[in-house]
Amino acid sequence: MSDSDIDNGIPRRRLLGAAGAAGAAGLVLGAGGGAAGYAAASGSGGGHGDAKALASVGSTAVPFHGEHQAGITTPLQARGHLVAFDLAPGAGRKEAAALLRRWSAAARKMTAGEPLGDADTGVALDAGPSSLTVTFGFGRTFFGRTGLEKQRPAALDPLPDFSSDHLDARRSNGDLWVQIGADDALVAFHALRAIRKEAGEAARVRWQMDGFNRSPGATAQPMTTRNLMGQVDGTNNPKPSEADFDRRIFVPADGSGEGPGWMAGGSYAVVRRIRMLLDDWEKLTRGDQEKVIGRRKSDGAPLTGGSETTDPDLEKAGPDGRPVIAADAHARISAPEQNGGAAMLRRPFSYHDGIAADGTPDAGLLFICWQADPLRGFVPVQRKLDRGDALSPFVRHEASGLFAVPGGARDGEYVGQRLLES
Repeated sequence: MSDSDIDNGIPRRRLLGAAGAAGAAGLVLGAGGGAAGYAAASGSGGGHGDAKALASVGSTAVPFHGEHQAGITTPLQARGHLVAFDLAPGAGRKEAAALLRRWSAAARKMTAGEPLGDADTGVALDAGPSSLTVTFGFGRTFFGRTGLEKQRPAALDPLPDFSSDHLDARRSNGDLWVQIGADDALVAFHALRAIRKEAGEAARVRWQMDGFNRSPGATAQPMTTRNLMGQVDGTNNPKPSEADFDRRIFVPADGSGEGPGWMAGGSYAVVRRIRMLLDDWEKLTRGDQEKVIGRRKSDGAPLTGGSETTDPDLEKAGPDGRPVIAADAHARISAPEQNGGAAMLRRPFSYHDGIAADGTPDAGLLFICWQADPLRGFVPVQRKLDRGDALSPFVRHEASGLFAVPGGARDGEYVGQRLLES
């Protein structure tokens, strides 16, 4: 094999094969040559001529650096871990800066498909990056503990109480929040272990939640995911192609938005652990389930007709003169036009934590939504749902958190540097 057939010790035919497979599936998000990093670095697969290209799912890489952090507009991944940390007693701004520097360095390597050197556990040695993303955020209490209270955004004021809340304080909030997503369970676990190990003595885990979605390629064609109630979930999400998407989801990068400058290009994540009372839900007929949601279960189309992407006709009445989509249907109450145009980007994971003490499944949704301002995104919609959503008897909000997620790190920076070194 000639020198022209090798890039940085990785066979060019392997790089091209991996990139080609990912491109054919429409999944390439900037692999940057890291797609074959783990296997090549470990010398697996025999000599260079015997190495095989990774499948498209494994070869897909999401860049760590950018205007926004990855894991916000990234397509839903098959596996996820949500972890909140509290700074250790005595740890302050200096320790927090060193921690974010370590976390960012590890995340950059892992998302590119590179091993972590001597600190690598070897869990993901055979895999590519598998769309791994690692996203970092700050909770309200972080700022007081680091002497940065004046830099705390007003948007981090505590969320209001809702009547449907049954919140466990031990599984809510936190100084720091990390979202990990990947299309391979071992790659996601490897990142989780690395993040926890790199925390060292600076921070301690407050809570951890593990989730999943449908695996890429499990359906005949790409489609909106389903939740554990069997419903198509996420139809009304704002699209990046929409003219006002950035304004709704991200803090303006030009400094024209409210709040501190270090949040430019960032977003706010509301995290809710929502238990689904599946035994009660599954006692309903399919028709009654569809009335509760306001959409067909088969394809997610509104009960007023069309396809999943058809706008519901909220004025349409049936033969009995009543609205086809009931006044308390989830699709009606949560519709942006019913909430002053309030919009948020929902990017959840499902979860199943076994059987609860009462014999029912401890399962549901790790609800994560993104918006430029939670007081204009999540809060008005949740208030409306709280007052009369037909879905409310079948769900229970058990944990909650609100986090400021700064813009992406530039090359050579770590996440949060503009805050911690201001």
